[in-house]
Amino acid sequence: MNYLKFAGPVIDDAMAEVVKQTLLSGWLTSGPQVAAFEQALSARHGGRPTRVFTSATAAMEVAFELCGIGEGDEVITSAMTFFSVGNMIERVGAKTVFVDCDLTSRNINLDQVERAITARTKAIVPTHFSGLPCNMDRLYAIAQKHKLRVIEDAALAIGSSWKGSPIGGFGDIATFSFHPNKNMTTIEGGAAIFADEVEARRAEVLRFHGITKLADGTRDVDYPGGKFNMSDVSACLGLAQLKQLDQWCAARQKLATQYFAKLSFVADRLGLSMPAPAYAGEETGHSWNMFCVLLPLAQMTISRKQFIDAMHAQQIGIGVSYEAMHLSTLFRSKGHREGEHPHAERIARETVTLPLHPSMTFADVDRVCSAMIDLIRSHQRQAA
Repeated sequence: MNYLKFAGPVIDDAMAEVVKQTLLSGWLTSGPQVAAFEQALSARHGGRPTRVFTSATAAMEVAFELCGIGEGDEVITSAMTFFSVGNMIERVGAKTVFVDCDLTSRNINLDQVERAITARTKAIVPTHFSGLPCNMDRLYAIAQKHKLRVIEDAALAIGSSWKGSPIGGFGDIATFSFHPNKNMTTIEGGAAIFADEVEARRAEVLRFHGITKLADGTRDVDYPGGKFNMSDVSACLGLAQLKQLDQWCAARQKLATQYFAKLSFVADRLGLSMPAPAYAGEETGHSWNMFCVLLPLAQMTISRKQFIDAMHAQQIGIGVSYEAMHLSTLFRSKGHREGEHPHAERIARETVTLPLHPSMTFADVDRVCSAMIDLIRSHQRQAA
């Protein structure tokens, strides 16, 4: 039986060929392919200015810098997100202010965001968990009311939309990831999409040492920028991948629908918590980067690690998405403890990420569901 990975990119011969031709062109670092990739991403997102980076993490760090966020500022984010968000807030010298998430959507709790705003708050960083957009209308209403920047962690949401508009195609700043476990890849890489061309140009400076070119051909630096420019090799792959993105997102949607069909009818009986398909009444385009469920561990005789190992023994890859960021060693050292954000903490304890990628078939989904259901049933605690 073949091993079913839980995530992975689609790379075909044509994509390998464009990478080969770029390598043979002699132009490997940022050049015409980067420019073309940025133009293609911009066109997809309503013509908004776009810059690509070596990672979404780099894009987010630059976004904080160009927004002037630093020492003494506060940035509100969800405790249920990847570590890069809190890391970058701390790297620019700001304070990370955590709020909890919704238990089903796993997206940021906007009621708590409003209560967390202080005179020092400069930005909100929501994560579109698994590709499901946050409530964008309310998010931006809060930001506008309090004159806050919004830096969307859209690492999982390339291909997602809100009421017919692509995530990144409106709002303030959105950052995307092109890591191999995302819906499209540049091997490693990311992008930021801006509302303002001046900010996009400044981001271009910040991603390359802070260098500006002077009229006489010499260079100057007015800020200690990093080096986050994407290579042409990565960009040419991104261009080829972008052409397939809609097709791949549609395939992911169908696979997610199959998961719901196979699991929903037994979820209540097993105590399995399902993800949210979308928001009721909203035209929300979900790109389905991940399909995460919460295991009924309190009613099981095995741990999550033992469950994952048992699935691996059946040649089925399982991931964990995500840990509660406020309980990492970094943020425990700043005084955070268990009990602060119960939804994020429960998700962190119980979540497993099921296989989901365009190479899968419905039969693969059925195999995953059958194995999981059998495991849970065979390790249910007996009532006293």
